[in-house]
Amino acid sequence: MADVEVPGQARRGWFVTLEGPDGSGKSAQSERLRAAAAATGQDVVLVREPGGTAGGERIRAILNDAGPVGVRLARRTDALLFNAARAQLLDEIIGPALRRGALVISDRYADSTLAYQGCGSELPLDELRPVVDFATGGLLPDRTILIDVPVVVGLARKSAAETTRWEAHFDRAFHERVRAGYLSFAAADPARWVVVDGTAP
Repeated sequence: MADVEVPGQARRGWFVTLEGPDGSGKSAQSERLRAAAAATGQDVVLVREPGGTAGGERIRAILNDAGPVGVRLARRTDALLFNAARAQLLDEIIGPALRRGALVISDRYADSTLAYQGCGSELPLDELRPVVDFATGGLLPDRTILIDVPVVVGLARKSAAETTRWEAHFDRAFHERVRAGYLSFAAADPARWVVVDGTAP
């Protein structure tokens, strides 16, 4: 693989992200991909967003809290918190792993901010992209796998125990905008994105 810059040093590894609407199966498929790669002897690191670091997990708890509907974060607060957790994850785990040549698999990454806070919450994408670039140092995945499912299918898969703020406080129209955003990103950059039918066995 050609060296690509990771903030700070040249990169030697490969970076794969999984994206998709809520209930698409990203977490299960990320773990399956990690296990398959590890079985070949590959140095593989699996991370999730938000989270993956001590600070990131504390931010995750705030972002996913499905408490009273009156306790809401502003749209820009959402975007900034996600990117704060992302910057920490890149600094502590993703960057070092890529520099040593590992395969890094991430259950969500920067495209989630563009889909959820941009398309879903209708923040301007041209304002969000510089924030994302600052948090990531411009690091893009080598490949992004979009696991696509209809919104009604994805939300129906979520059990009561899995309900977060995103299911509890955001309506179907929000989730439809998220899905449409993901599909538009994939159509605009087919060299990086692969769309997988998340309703298949």
